[in-house]
Amino acid sequence: MMTPSTIHPFDQKSGADKLMGTMGMTGLLLLVAAVAALAGTAGFMGIGACAGLCALLVYAIIIFKKPVVGLYTAVVLSFLLIGMGRYVTGLQVGLGMDAILLFTYVALFFNRFKERINWTPAKKDITVLATIWFGYSLFQIVNPEARSFEAWFSGRGIGLYMFLLVPLTLMLIDTREKLFRFLIIWGICSLLVTAKGIMQKTMGVDAWEQGWLNEGNFKTHVLFGKLRVFSFLSDAGQFGANQAYSGVVASILVAAVRGWKLKLFFLVVALTAFYGMVVSGTRGALSIPFTGFALFFLLRKNKMVLTMGAVLLIGIIYFFKFTTIGQGNADIRRMRTAFDPNDASLQVRLDNQRILKSYLASRPFGGGIGHGGVKAQRFLPNAYLSQIPTDSWYVLIWVEQGIVGLVLHLFILFYILLKASYHIMFRIRDPMNKMVMAALASGMFGVMVASYGNAVLGQMPTNVLIYMSMALLLNNKKFETDNKENNIATAKK
Repeated sequence: MMTPSTIHPFDQKSGADKLMGTMGMTGLLLLVAAVAALAGTAGFMGIGACAGLCALLVYAIIIFKKPVVGLYTAVVLSFLLIGMGRYVTGLQVGLGMDAILLFTYVALFFNRFKERINWTPAKKDITVLATIWFGYSLFQIVNPEARSFEAWFSGRGIGLYMFLLVPLTLMLIDTREKLFRFLIIWGICSLLVTAKGIMQKTMGVDAWEQGWLNEGNFKTHVLFGKLRVFSFLSDAGQFGANQAYSGVVASILVAAVRGWKLKLFFLVVALTAFYGMVVSGTRGALSIPFTGFALFFLLRKNKMVLTMGAVLLIGIIYFFKFTTIGQGNADIRRMRTAFDPNDASLQVRLDNQRILKSYLASRPFGGGIGHGGVKAQRFLPNAYLSQIPTDSWYVLIWVEQGIVGLVLHLFILFYILLKASYHIMFRIRDPMNKMVMAALASGMFGVMVASYGNAVLGQMPTNVLIYMSMALLLNNKKFETDNKENNIATAKK
C-alpha cells in the first residue's frame, strides 16, 4: 500500500478534481445561481456588490493565512477612515478600527489553532501597562461623576486601542522584515496624506470637504483667508503634528537603512512630511522636530553629533523668535507665533486650565471619559465640562480621568520612553536596530511634548503608530542581528 509520500503526483487529486465532487459542484452551482439572481434583480449594483463580497472573502482568507496583514491594514485605515467619513454619511470610524483589530485576533486564533497560540511574546511589561490603563478606562464607566455611557463609548479608544494593539504588535511583528514593512507602509500613508494636502492647498477643497468646513470648522481652518490644510485627517492640528512625527522618524531612518532605494524613499517621506507640517499652520507641531531631534542627538552619545545638533536647533529657534525673515509668507508667519509667550491663544488656554483646576480639585477621578471639552456637547450639551475647551491631550486626560488618571498615564509614557532610551544607549548592539529604535523613540517623545498643546496623541493615525511603536521599542531584542531566529530579513530590500 502506498503512503501519501509515495503517491505519484499525477495520481493526487487537484483542487479542480475535488470541486467535481457532489458537495463541491453543489456549492459552486448555488454560488453561481446566487450571483446570477442578484445581478438580474439589481443590475450593475448587484454585480458590484458581488465583486465587493468576493474581494472581501479573498481578503479575509489572506488575513487568516497571514494575520499580520490585519495589523498592517489597521495602520492604513488609521490614516484614511476619518477622511472617508466626510464622503460616506454615517460611517462609524471607531467601529471600523475596532472591527479590523478584533478580526485580526480571530484570524490569529484560527491561524494557530492546531498548535495553540503561544502568548509568550506578549508577556511583557508593556502588555501589563496597557492592561492596567484599559482597566482604569473601564472603571470610568462607574465613575460617580459620569453621566453618559454613550459618551464613554465614544471615547473608548483612549484605553482600548493600546490594549488591542500592543499584544498584536508583539505577536505579529517579530522579524526585521516585518518591522521594515510596517515602516514602509507608514511612509506610503504619509506620502498619500501629504499629496492630498498639497491638492487642498493648490486646487482648493472638494464639495464634501467644503461641507465639513461649512459645519463650523472654517472658524479654525480658514484664518485670514488662508486654508489650514487638513488632508484626510481629523483636522489641521492632527495633520500637522502627524506629519511632523512622520518627518522625524523618516529623517532618522534615512541614516539607518541600507540601499539607495530605501534611503531615497525615506528622504522623500521626510521632506514631504515636513512640508505638510508647515502648510497645516499647526504651530504646536514645531515642538515635535525640536524635541524629537534633541532626544535623537542625546541617544547617539556622540559629542560631535550632539554639538552640531544643538547648534542646528538653536539656529532654527533664533530664526523664528528673533528674526523677521520670511515674514511675508503666511505659513512662516503663523509658525513664528508659536514662540510668542504672550500669544492670545496661549493665554486663553491657560485661563481655561485655571478654571478646570478649581473644579477638578475635589474630583480625583475626573468627570468621566467622553465628558470633557466641546466634543462632549453631542451627549451632554449643558454639562459644565462640555463648555470648556480642553485643547491639550493631557488636559483632556486630567478632565476626564482626574489627577489619578493623568499621573498613571504620564507614568506609562515616561516608563516606556526611559526604558527604551536606556536600551538604545546601552543594550542594543546592532547599529541598524539602534538607529531604527532611536527613530521610534525620538518621534514618540516629540508627540508627547506636542500633546501638551494639542490633543495629538489620542487621535488617529498618531495613536495607532504610537501604540505600535511602544511595543516595538520594548521588544527591540527581536530585531538584533545576533538573534538567529529572526535574522532572516534585511533592510537591503
